[in-house]
Amino acid sequence: MITPRKVWHPYVSPFDPCPPMRCKVYETPQNIYLQVQPPNLQQFDPMTALKAGTLWPVYYNSYDGRPKIEEESKK
Repeated sequence: MITPRKVWHPYVSPFDPCPPMRCKVYETPQNIYLQVQPPNLQQFDPMTALKAGTLWPVYYNSYDGRPKIEEESKK
């Protein structure tokens, strides 16, 4: 399944003086999942498009802030 939020687990050195970050999260833009923009895509109304930063809902990705990844790091 394609998800815009990715999680990766960097190498944690035993000699690193800083506390380790066991999980890192990044988001990928929606446009990399569409090869060519299809014709007749649904559009936001003008005011919503200005607030969302894009005219097309397909390309909209809301930013939820930093996710809670403690649960994922314990797996």
